[in-house]
Amino acid sequence: QVQLVESGGGLVQAGGSLRLSCAASGPIFSGYHMGWFRQAPGNEREFVAAIRWYDSSTYYADSVKGRFTISRTNAKNTVYLQMNNLKPEDTAVYYCGADLSLATMSGPGRGMDYWGKGTLVTVSS
Repeated sequence: QVQLVESGGGLVQAGGSLRLSCAASGPIFSGYHMGWFRQAPGNEREFVAAIRWYDSSTYYADSVKGRFTISRTNAKNTVYLQMNNLKPEDTAVYYCGADLSLATMSGPGRGMDYWGKGTLVTVSS
């Protein structure tokens, strides 16, 4: 059973930065693509960024391109989301997800194999 634990959320002023971490553990983790999603109050969960397992190719939602960067450790068991130039509209609970299919890293992430419990990011204006 893969377990995902997010950390790094908090309160930041607009224009500031935060780095989220997602630590993965479990007996079998090889082959899982990793992604970040977010859900603001009253909204559906939405894709933010993803990183492909075998070559670390990255993918971003248009709303965060140029501001957010997804990366992972060489051991591939921790994924980061560096968030710069944060805006009030980035306020949401951020979730880490893992799936064997890269196609799941889109939209609300329906059918994701594993989810973390989320970490709250609040951006004040």
